[in-house]
Amino acid sequence: MSEVREFELRTLTFIDSLQPQLAQYIAKDNRVYDPSELDAALLIEIAPAMEIHTMIDIALKATAVRLGSVVTERIFGLMLIHHGDQGEVREAGKAVLRETHLSENNRAEVQILTEKTIRSVEQDHAIMFTGLAKGNMVLAGDSVFILEATPAAYLMIACNEALKAAEVKLIDIKPFGATGRLIMSGPESEIDSSAEAAVKILKQLNEMKSSGSRLQLS
Repeated sequence: MSEVREFELRTLTFIDSLQPQLAQYIAKDNRVYDPSELDAALLIEIAPAMEIHTMIDIALKATAVRLGSVVTERIFGLMLIHHGDQGEVREAGKAVLRETHLSENNRAEVQILTEKTIRSVEQDHAIMFTGLAKGNMVLAGDSVFILEATPAAYLMIACNEALKAAEVKLIDIKPFGATGRLIMSGPESEIDSSAEAAVKILKQLNEMKSSGSRLQLS
């Protein structure tokens, strides 16, 4: 008799070192325990949504990780946990997988829906982006990179890798829901480097899933 799985693993993403802008962005709109800059973090998104509370309970009881944020929608539930010790974060993820009888490779593949760079934006356009922002301001002459993907939570690691790669500004990120959006701005050459890094990590995650030869939590 085949095993019946109770959970759909939408996203499992390990971030080795939260970049300062992303850590502060998370803290700005947070309701739980704010991450510190350079903390390791793990995002897990599952369906059905309310079962994310079971995952939180497992992770917190098994390790010393702190709960950073929780989003529960009609279908999907998302949690972010973090700690200064990467080993604690990795072990929390492994504990969740053990209890749910899932593996990392059960996570959904990333689909990039939009990948767009607007070069040297005009002032009106810059003001519009700033009006949408929870992060930095977009200024006239900045170049703007927009990335949309599903599942949305994958955009957190895309954002983090982009911030590692170049001197850019995080304008906005929506890492939950059916689809997510990342907006960054900066000088043209820096935006190109950050965009390349963001897309590269998403493709690497898909390659890891398809090959099954590498694991994030190992």
